[in-house]
Amino acid sequence: MRIFYGVQGTGNGHITRARVMAKELYASGIDVTFQFTGRPADKYFDMEIFNGYQSRTGLTFHTEKGQVSYLKTALDAKPITFIKDMKSLDLSGYDLVISDFEPVTAWAAKSQKKPVLGIGHQYAFNHKIPRVGSDPIADQVMKYFAPADKGVGLHWHHFGQPILPPIIDTPDTPKNIIKNKIIVYLPFEDQHEVIRLLSPFENFEFHIYSPEAVSSKFNHITCNPLSREGFQKDLYNSAGIISNAGFELASEALQLGKKILAKPLHAQMEQSSNAAALKQLGYGHIMNDMDIDVIEHWLHDNHAVHITYPNIAKVLVQWIQNGMPEMDTEFIEAIWNTVEVLHIER
Repeated sequence: MRIFYGVQGTGNGHITRARVMAKELYASGIDVTFQFTGRPADKYFDMEIFNGYQSRTGLTFHTEKGQVSYLKTALDAKPITFIKDMKSLDLSGYDLVISDFEPVTAWAAKSQKKPVLGIGHQYAFNHKIPRVGSDPIADQVMKYFAPADKGVGLHWHHFGQPILPPIIDTPDTPKNIIKNKIIVYLPFEDQHEVIRLLSPFENFEFHIYSPEAVSSKFNHITCNPLSREGFQKDLYNSAGIISNAGFELASEALQLGKKILAKPLHAQMEQSSNAAALKQLGYGHIMNDMDIDVIEHWLHDNHAVHITYPNIAKVLVQWIQNGMPEMDTEFIEAIWNTVEVLHIER
């Protein structure tokens, strides 16, 4: 079986999910080709697992000071390049096309009359889940950015809908936690402002990861370049994360039992909805703006949620090999019945 798998590369969450899927696809003996779009080719890192992946320009969202700008997104778009990328992608030799919200693959498949399986968090929005900040533009983006014929949506909770738990690594629960160690990943914010807001809290140890090179003059604040290995090592024994409201990192934090403070991107329906879901489920704290008082309150709150999710990547690979039958109520319930939620105090 040959699969072409397109992955949105604007942020790191889709890539993180693709790493887990790649491991299970390769283990099953499936021949899979990955394509990433949404950032310059030289800006990807730690991509060895993808075995000669392809990279194209694609489409991405323009962010500025923690907010999505749809106007600048439109101005930055390169429609001629996108059409060329789409037409140059030959999918004729593949048995299945998968898109994790990646537009070049999805639209190339559509033009070549190849059915597309969408796997990712965005496809959960086809169902009745917490949804905040929706507007006509956001609705059109969700519908047409990377259209799929069949979508497998992922979320932290089923909300009574036919969706699956997150696709994440399932590591052992960390035994030793550094209670004052906090991971900070706010790539769309002004990093100097982030450092300024964290500087008063000298009793905590902050490890900032960001795409831009910054330095800290404070002993309790360490700035790091993006690194999958370094980030995972720091995350493992930390007490919590301060991040934007992306889906994948929050999923990893819940799987590891880390407390969460999420600051959603403004004018980004998905992140606003993720923040609402975290709050509704009691899985994390929210700040709509960079707020020092909210940060202080969260730092001194020792409550965290530890969720044990099953290996959904393995479930999906087996499902694909079985011919992708309809996921009926019995199938969905059997998976969610294996999820364990534990509220803990650090």
